[in-house]
Amino acid sequence: MPVSLRGLYAITPDTADGTRLLHDVEAALLGGCRIVQFRDKTSPMPERVARARALRQLTRRHAATLLINDDLSLTALVDADGAHLGAEDGNLKAARAMLGPRKILGASSYADIDAARQACAAGVDYFAFGAVYPSPTKPDAIRAPIELFTQSKRELATASCAIGGITLANAAPLISAGADLLAVITDLFSAPDITARAAAYQRLFEEAQP
Repeated sequence: MPVSLRGLYAITPDTADGTRLLHDVEAALLGGCRIVQFRDKTSPMPERVARARALRQLTRRHAATLLINDDLSLTALVDADGAHLGAEDGNLKAARAMLGPRKILGASSYADIDAARQACAAGVDYFAFGAVYPSPTKPDAIRAPIELFTQSKRELATASCAIGGITLANAAPLISAGADLLAVITDLFSAPDITARAAAYQRLFEEAQP
């Protein structure tokens, strides 16, 4: 069954507490989130592997998709559903060949429609524009205008993802502009009720259905 690349895209926060991470991701899944990216820039490799394996088990229980940030080897090791690569994380065509046709490949296109076109030509399943708003995770990130989603929806058949500073209050215009996925870290995992926050994001997509 093909994965639907539409809806809330939960990206895991940096944390020293692996148990809390699993608890919070499950809370997001209980709220209807079905796509999770494991992003961990700080933990030692053995801990990253352990967390990725635990997330693989968790997402399978909830019939959800797990992607790995910037690490094709870890993707293969835990049999994740795919990977997301930034501009400095390797050749996209080589990554597609390594992953094979059944795995999901996403790529960062920042604020560059030409980068999105090139990513599509390389065989990605989605590309990400951002930061769409000021981002607490990447405060120096280049800002991506919302018009990029309208343009890419008109010109490209591949799914688009918005990332950077997204909150429940500012998300709806991105969906209206054509974003298929909303990648969220802080506004989701810092919410007092993660399950309710995830469900609220999913409702935005349901309400936007034509």
